[in-house]
Amino acid sequence: MLFNSYPFLFVFLPTSVVLFALLERFESDAKYVFLLLASLFFYAWWDIRFLPLLVGSFTVNYVGGDAITEALAGGKQKLTRLLTVGLICFNLGLLAVFKYKNFLIENANLAFGTDFSVIKIILPLGISFFTFEQISFLVDASRGQTRPRKFLHYALFVSFFPRLVAGPILRYEEIASQMTSARRPTRAVLDDVAAGMTMFFIGLVKKSLLADGIAPYASSVFATASSGHVDFLAAWGGVLAYSCQLYFDFSGYSDMAIGAARCFGVRFPANFWSPYKAASIIEFWRRWHMTLSRFLRDYLYVGLGGNRRGRARRYANLMITMLLGGLWHGSN
Repeated sequence: MLFNSYPFLFVFLPTSVVLFALLERFESDAKYVFLLLASLFFYAWWDIRFLPLLVGSFTVNYVGGDAITEALAGGKQKLTRLLTVGLICFNLGLLAVFKYKNFLIENANLAFGTDFSVIKIILPLGISFFTFEQISFLVDASRGQTRPRKFLHYALFVSFFPRLVAGPILRYEEIASQMTSARRPTRAVLDDVAAGMTMFFIGLVKKSLLADGIAPYASSVFATASSGHVDFLAAWGGVLAYSCQLYFDFSGYSDMAIGAARCFGVRFPANFWSPYKAASIIEFWRRWHMTLSRFLRDYLYVGLGGNRRGRARRYANLMITMLLGGLWHGSN
């Protein structure tokens, strides 16, 4: 169920917003129970076979995060480290099986002359995003920067439908700290819905009108280039058109996610900040998919030592970070 599909626009989203607003009248977690069920339904709509994968993933990580917190509180540093590493390997293992298994098989065949058969695997929806988010939760728990609260809140943090398809990549505290059973004033609910719908439809215009409108021209130029000659102006036109298509598609989807979440009183961080206005490559990466850049910086680059161990190590860490960031996008 894509954000710009008719079932989402005219049935799922408005129904969810109205029912959630009605549940806001009660001081309880009923609204979050409903939101979790709606998010699981959203996920199952795509392929119900992968619903146990999502539920199993956030259940294991919640229990593991709780164990890490208890070990840290008890001063058991070795156990804390062991649990953290083990759970990170569990998450990366799931990602490797679904996203990189065929990549590894093909390269093994190429390198060693073997003839292992490639298995047709469907990539579970959003697995790259909820894998990174749960890794950030585990690392923060091991650092004493967060602790698991209610299982309901954690499950919703992982499966919340606005960000399940294409991010933004969030931290547990950013979501859990906003979840309260207290009743919000009607005025605040209406203000959030108005702001959220405005942001959502700005994103919808970016995605459906601008990105999808530019796509045919960009695709035709690349198709021509793959089979023949493209002149200078057409080539540059195709490249610039694709640059705009890529930005409006991803930025538009992020805006729709931010807007949809705001309708439920949840505020997401911005994911794009006019990246094509950047004056350098460094500034560009600070403006493009900012929540991913933040994750790579805080949990990979800094973890490798950042720029604290000399110039050579700094550039090696940058190269490793960008290489793994690229691999995360896809093995091809």
